[in-house]
Amino acid sequence: MLAKGAWVERRFRLTRSQDFQRVRRSGKSYAHPLLVLVASGNDGPDIHVGVSAGRTVGTAVKRNRAKRLLRVAMQGLVRSVEPGWDIVLIARPALVTADYLDVRHALIGLLSRARLLPSA
Repeated sequence: MLAKGAWVERRFRLTRSQDFQRVRRSGKSYAHPLLVLVASGNDGPDIHVGVSAGRTVGTAVKRNRAKRLLRVAMQGLVRSVEPGWDIVLIARPALVTADYLDVRHALIGLLSRARLLPSA
């Protein structure tokens, strides 16, 4: 398992609004009742992940909880994702009431559908 907070290293983050917009505009999206994954290829050797939760998710407390759940679920998977991708994870309202295992299974399913996990 990764060291605590390892995926939050700057090289793994999408932070700028322009980056989020580029991925949303040029990427392919994959939906699940709990979240949406948008993936777009990049020219670098790393992956970059951004997490978003809109106001439809709920109050600021609920949005922050949803984003925290997505970050924790992605933390254990980030090193197994194929390199060279920018990924945006968008929380849906149902994510607020989901537990960690549900979010992790949803994320693994979406990453598999997007063919971002290596073939086993």
